[in-house]
Amino acid sequence: MLWSLLKITLFVAVVAALTLGAGYIMESSGGIQITAGGYEFNLGPLQSVIGVIVLIVLLYVVFKLVSLLIAVLKFINGDDTALSRYFDRNRERKGYQALSEGLLALASGEGKLAMAKAQKADRYLHKPALTNLLTAQAAEMTGDTRKAEEVYKRLITNDETRFVGIRGMMKQKLAKGDTETALKLAERAFALKPKHPEIQDTLLRLQAEKHDWRGARQTLSAKLKHGALPRDVYKRRDAVLALSQAKDILAEDKPIEAREAAIASAKGSPDLIPAASMAARSYIAQQRPKLAVRLLKKAWSVQPHPDLAAAFAEIAPEETPVERLKRFRTLTSIKPEHRETRLLRAELALAAEDFPEARRAVGDLVEKEPDARVLTVMAAIARGEGAGEAEVRGWLAKALVAPRGPQWVCDNCHQIHGEWMPVCDNCGGFDTLSWTVPPQSDAAPPGAEMLPLIVGAIEDKSEEEAAAQEAEAAPEVLDPNPPTEAGEVAAEATQPPVEDAEEVADEPAKEGAK
Repeated sequence: MLWSLLKITLFVAVVAALTLGAGYIMESSGGIQITAGGYEFNLGPLQSVIGVIVLIVLLYVVFKLVSLLIAVLKFINGDDTALSRYFDRNRERKGYQALSEGLLALASGEGKLAMAKAQKADRYLHKPALTNLLTAQAAEMTGDTRKAEEVYKRLITNDETRFVGIRGMMKQKLAKGDTETALKLAERAFALKPKHPEIQDTLLRLQAEKHDWRGARQTLSAKLKHGALPRDVYKRRDAVLALSQAKDILAEDKPIEAREAAIASAKGSPDLIPAASMAARSYIAQQRPKLAVRLLKKAWSVQPHPDLAAAFAEIAPEETPVERLKRFRTLTSIKPEHRETRLLRAELALAAEDFPEARRAVGDLVEKEPDARVLTVMAAIARGEGAGEAEVRGWLAKALVAPRGPQWVCDNCHQIHGEWMPVCDNCGGFDTLSWTVPPQSDAAPPGAEMLPLIVGAIEDKSEEEAAAQEAEAAPEVLDPNPPTEAGEVAAEATQPPVEDAEEVADEPAKEGAK
């Protein structure tokens, strides 16, 4: 700092002195008179300025020659690197200048110029750790992936730049879709720098895609250890991985390990619905219904879901509809005003043939949330109360064009999935599926507004044909052995009979053809 300040002060002083001297010479009429060795030289103002410039150049040359002479003397006295240091100083100056110009070109998006500057800097500096990285990034910018891979391979051979080379190669393989090689490179990069956030996320995603749940859980633990993940998020994602591991174990006919993994995942994150359902079924298989009830009640208090109700029904599969309605009060009393609770009560009432109670349970859902499931339940209620076939068909026709209600939707890409999975098969997002209502288009199918009227005007079919159409969507939470025709009507309340409604919609065309 002091030396820099001294140089700046000296530079300002020299410039001021030269300016003052030049002004003095230009104002003088006689110029400069020089006397040496009996000779006298008279220089005019312009000649004096030119003489000063020539003198400065001569002094610069003399200074360089003196520096070279000193380097030669040091070399003669045994300093083997004295001459190389003298010439390298100039090369380094040119090399760093080219390197800085290449970085500026790369930042401004001029890939070809950056690559040319990188080659020039490499000739002067001979520091591949700097110039190879600039060359690789410039090659990626220009689309020359082959050149970029060659440079990254050279970086891998150097201990100082190995991580940079591996990371660059990993990104190249990911861009090409070679996830097998990318996973191996990510593991090597993680071994070199386990605290690197990008490598952690990439490795975790690749391990989840390859169903390496054990390795993914180790990576997740490393993220927690190095402070890259909050503890609550860690518990949730570790539960997701434990559940996925349990599913794979269960598919390999290892039920004991699957139970343990499922129970552990459910305890780690009670809002993970698939984990709670699997763990509850594990308790049921172990003849431990109280633990299953406790687990399902806790999960229901976080988020009511049809899968939880289905698992709760499996605790006592042989009970009658009235007994089931009574036992389910343990679950339905937790969040009585929740949409899922009200629909569950309606379905249970339908199975018990208590149609007024089913209508009371639905309440204002028809006005507030008229999705396909609500409308289908209303069709079952209308049938059970003895309404005409036209009214029942009208409800089913409305269900055909209504929104589908909550589903498993990816938070990133909004892709709808039929069942929960740890990794979105569309965008590859990890733990991004949520049970929610997907975005709906405002545009309705052509003629949808007239469909209920058209369907309602059709002549009634035979009771046998109507019962065959409506019995396909029996809910899992209801009585598995319905004793009466009303029980068969109630069985369609869980899911809307899409295929049946399509057959109903096609009926006018069939009659017209006749």
